[in-house]
Amino acid sequence: MRTDTFLKILTVCAALLPGAALTATPASADSCWTHNGSLMRLKADGNRRWFLYEAPRPVLRDAGVTTGTLLFEGVKRGNWYEGTARVFSRACPGQPQIYAVAGPVRADQLQVTLTGRRNINRQCHPSDRVTTDTLVFTYSHRC
Repeated sequence: MRTDTFLKILTVCAALLPGAALTATPASADSCWTHNGSLMRLKADGNRRWFLYEAPRPVLRDAGVTTGTLLFEGVKRGNWYEGTARVFSRACPGQPQIYAVAGPVRADQLQVTLTGRRNINRQCHPSDRVTTDTLVFTYSHRC
């Protein structure tokens, strides 16, 4: 269910149930998030953050991605994440390319968008081309 639809339903319920307190609960660490067709797990320790694959989409398995494979590691400063991400390739399974990413946490704490520039690899070797990746993580549920 989309977040805005969910919030509308909560508003209607609040009108029907006077005295019921409704508060937005920020997405917590050790929660599940969706990313590009995969289910991810967010882990936290202080301001340190990790996104790991919980249920990778099938095409990633050919690139060596399994449950627990690290996609992002970094820190959260206010409503901002920065750190490193990985891109996986079936041409070089087990050898992800690591690159710097950074980006905002949405005000409702239910989405993180990270952007970074990286080389385009050809057969596990950097080419002279660069691309910009955008990784969007959307809160799903408590794991």
